[in-house]
Amino acid sequence: MSEELQPGNTTPAAGPQVPLTPHGKVMAVTSGKGGVGKTFVSANLAAALAKRGQKVLVLDADLGLANLDVVLNLYPKVTLHDVFSGKASIEEAIIQAPGGFSVLLAGSGMVEYSRLTPEIRADFLRIIDGLLPRYDVVLLDTGAGISDVVLFAVSLASVVLVVATPEPTSLTDAYATIKVLAGQQKRANVHMVINQTARLGDGRAITGQLQQVLDRFVVTEPGRGVKLVHLADIPADPSVRQAVMRRQLLMQTLPGCPAALAVAQLARKIEETVISGG
Repeated sequence: MSEELQPGNTTPAAGPQVPLTPHGKVMAVTSGKGGVGKTFVSANLAAALAKRGQKVLVLDADLGLANLDVVLNLYPKVTLHDVFSGKASIEEAIIQAPGGFSVLLAGSGMVEYSRLTPEIRADFLRIIDGLLPRYDVVLLDTGAGISDVVLFAVSLASVVLVVATPEPTSLTDAYATIKVLAGQQKRANVHMVINQTARLGDGRAITGQLQQVLDRFVVTEPGRGVKLVHLADIPADPSVRQAVMRRQLLMQTLPGCPAALAVAQLARKIEETVISGG
């Protein structure tokens, strides 16, 4: 297991200590603002990793405004809320998604889950602990922003993928999110996925610009900043909108389109550098 996956490097000072095991890797896919394609990335990355032979589960950690079920065109009879309330077991709530991976869906519109309580904290920890031995990868599709629920969900992950677009508002919010993650969770590394890029290389340039700002204004501890790791550019591609409108996975319907090829490359890079500990 690589240094960045050690739980001591990712746990907030006042937050939970999550014992990660060699059997599971927890990654949070998050963003500074909504509408940047975070859930699209989570779902299609899961499909791409599953195609590479990984046993993957996506947990919908956006408890208040969950939409993973919409993206996957699933109608769950049992949700994460039922597990939290004790009405169902984890096994009953896990369902198979198109694309060869598992999902644990949250449902939506549950106001009582929009704030972090000791009960929700304990339930999250219990569920993650139950999932880790069963999967190679657990992807947390978090809400957007820096609410206490989002930050707690992210704190459970050994690796964070921040999804942003080249739009100034997205980059401003991504910077704010990374600043909080560096300050509160003392993260040394944050991985970047730049979605809807216009030209090859735009995402790496954007990541470099963000890095310059972080180097100037954000220090996690004396003499140590946060390092951004550029993982992928996903090009602007009309096929993405077509797949989303049809509630289909791009990796299944149009695996040869530019955006799908970029997601496949992202999965390969994650498998080689993050999952393998290389």
